[in-house]
Amino acid sequence: MKHGRPVVLLIALALTVAACGSDEAASSEVVLMTHGSFAVSEGVLEAFTDETGVSVTVLEAGDAGAMVNQAILTKDNPVADVLYGIDNTFLSRAQDEDLFVPYRSPALDRVSRDLHVPGDAVTPVDVGYVCVNIDLMELERRNITAPSNLADLTDPTYGGTFVVEDPTTSSPGLAFLLATISRFGEDGAYPWQAYWKDLVANDALIVPGWEQAYYGEFSGGSGEGDRPIVVSYATSPVAEVYFSDLATAPTAIVDDGCFLQIEYAGILRGTEAEPAARHLVDFLLSTTFQNDIPLNMFVYPVNEDAQLPAVFLEHAVYPNEPVVMDPATIDGNRERWLAEWAAAVR
Repeated sequence: MKHGRPVVLLIALALTVAACGSDEAASSEVVLMTHGSFAVSEGVLEAFTDETGVSVTVLEAGDAGAMVNQAILTKDNPVADVLYGIDNTFLSRAQDEDLFVPYRSPALDRVSRDLHVPGDAVTPVDVGYVCVNIDLMELERRNITAPSNLADLTDPTYGGTFVVEDPTTSSPGLAFLLATISRFGEDGAYPWQAYWKDLVANDALIVPGWEQAYYGEFSGGSGEGDRPIVVSYATSPVAEVYFSDLATAPTAIVDDGCFLQIEYAGILRGTEAEPAARHLVDFLLSTTFQNDIPLNMFVYPVNEDAQLPAVFLEHAVYPNEPVVMDPATIDGNRERWLAEWAAAVR
């Protein structure tokens, strides 16, 4: 997710040149491609270098959708060795392109089997929930009752209040689209396409990515915009408490239509540093990295030995009935759904 401190486009995190073993003597550096919301505490990736003698360079590639696009466009000559941040909404697309070298990390034994990917093409690293977030104070100032479900957002009461990410370029945007498909269905008197037409008619704003939506258009917390409803994460209110040192969150979630999002790391096919890349994947599942995830990217670690910080234990809200969709279902319908979405919002 998405509340961590910004990362410079290309950061060399260590300059140590040493061998990881006789089979890795040529790999003194590994490049990690990730999304623009990647954040890590000082010293964490340096710990990997201390352990292995391999330095890590972080290549920021924009939102998750843009990152996957770049990986596909450069797959014949990959610009990185490991990709981290591809989620279950985009995973099938990457698998169709045969982007990854299968690898089963020994650390997967500490990760719930429900999160494993058949064939170990990629490794689960974190989980989160994409949910509608609301600015409580701004809604109260406008004398508007908070929405209780997705259908409420088409009511004229919420005209001009909602901002959502484009599902063709943004992973939370695609997650929200999939949530609406799950909630409203494709048949019946009010299918999901009709719902989106009503959202647009109610002056919903569609923007390319999460950072623009949350920090640019949303009025709540760290946002500077004037729209009090946004697609973000169930843990965004926790981030607001943490960064603003508040006793209670100024924002909240709408429990309806939250989508379970799983982020993965994978070794890019064509890498010349595969042994080092395997070590990096192992490190992403280590407690050193996993314990660092919550207060930097505000999602949940997957290693069962990781510890959640107190602010998560006190303020995090788990959705009651999150939407879960099989990646194969997404893969079989994604292009059609995106085309129908584009027609609905035109």
